[in-house]
Amino acid sequence: MLERLFKLKAHGTDLRTEVIAGFTTFLTMAYIIFVNPSILAETGMDKGAVFVATCLAAAIGCLVMGIVANYPVAQAPGMGLNAFFTYTVVLQMGHSWQVALAAVFISGLCFILLSVLRVREWIINSIPMSLRTGISAGIGLFLALIALQNAGIVVDHPATLVALGDVTAFAPAMAALGFFLTIGLVHRGLKGAVMIAILAVTVIGVVAGDVSYGGVMSAPPSLAPTFMQLDFSGALEVGLVSIVFAFLFVDLFDTAGTLVGVAQRAELLDKDGKLPRLNRALLADSTATSVGALLGTSNTTSYIESVSGVATGGRTGLTAVVVGILFLLALFFAPLAGMVPAYATAGALFYVAILMMSGLVGINWRDLTEAAPVVVVCLLMPLTYSIASGIGLGFIAFCAVKTFAGKGREVPVSIWILAGLFLLKFVFLV
Repeated sequence: MLERLFKLKAHGTDLRTEVIAGFTTFLTMAYIIFVNPSILAETGMDKGAVFVATCLAAAIGCLVMGIVANYPVAQAPGMGLNAFFTYTVVLQMGHSWQVALAAVFISGLCFILLSVLRVREWIINSIPMSLRTGISAGIGLFLALIALQNAGIVVDHPATLVALGDVTAFAPAMAALGFFLTIGLVHRGLKGAVMIAILAVTVIGVVAGDVSYGGVMSAPPSLAPTFMQLDFSGALEVGLVSIVFAFLFVDLFDTAGTLVGVAQRAELLDKDGKLPRLNRALLADSTATSVGALLGTSNTTSYIESVSGVATGGRTGLTAVVVGILFLLALFFAPLAGMVPAYATAGALFYVAILMMSGLVGINWRDLTEAAPVVVVCLLMPLTYSIASGIGLGFIAFCAVKTFAGKGREVPVSIWILAGLFLLKFVFLV
């Protein structure tokens, strides 16, 4: 049955290799079951319910990706998108988390529509590589700022807006330890390095009396506090259009980039460098996003950590199916996830930020018409505390810079349209 479903022999793999690859991928991305509830709980959402929603959304995404698309790509609620959900849509813009969930659900439906109509290729191909890189790096800087704030390393200041906190306090010191430990373990190639660092800092917190021990395993918490709690009446307001677009836009490019990157590492691209069954993979991602919103979590997306499983031999969807099963088993570790303090996940956030910023090395810094919009995106995402604002201002800057430099013809029509829509949004809806 497995041979017929996943074509193991044709991909040069076997059951044992795929299972090992699945375990490897899960260990490298399991930190999300601790980090995602911690971030979304700041909106007022029930942490236990978000934990269950996170595990279920990840499991569903992995199973659909593995069985329908037959790719060794794991899925889970995405970093960056959960931060946008919490810190921009809810805490900054003042929308309820129910409205934010509805916006996520709508973005998932739009993603499905774009995949079915094959509009995705036109959208992705029309966005300059420099802007794609800048968006990823900007989200990374945004995550870094959130990590520093959660740890107490950076605090509010009435004169300078932000300032250095008391780095000798317990929380900042533990956050720094978690970050250093994460980098050290990752550099040594240890599987599950991020999760190990989070758990190590949590254990220290328990021993020091800063964290109350609540057990390790139990029956899963109730999903009721977040299940089907979407507020569509609020999500259909005109002011939420840019929010839905931002969810869709970031998810679209994050997914496309991850799929191509993992497939290239696994040597699954065709002769033209394209990904076979791409629409199936995109449908798996968008379906998981919509289902995840119904359960009570932010956008579900493909994880670049899937490369770790590919590196150990994973070549088929069976790898993703194994990851999905492990996420289901993780449901019984809710007490452990509930004990993890914010400072224990700060190191993981900062580590992810570094990964997302690494693409800046490919920017042509000698061409200011390419570099300047990238800097606009990177700086204004964290400084405005809004991923959507950073994307919009980056598009506007790209059009303006190219025009004043006499290179207006280099701007694709789609970018002019998107920049114009964002400009109208800033003028009339901010």
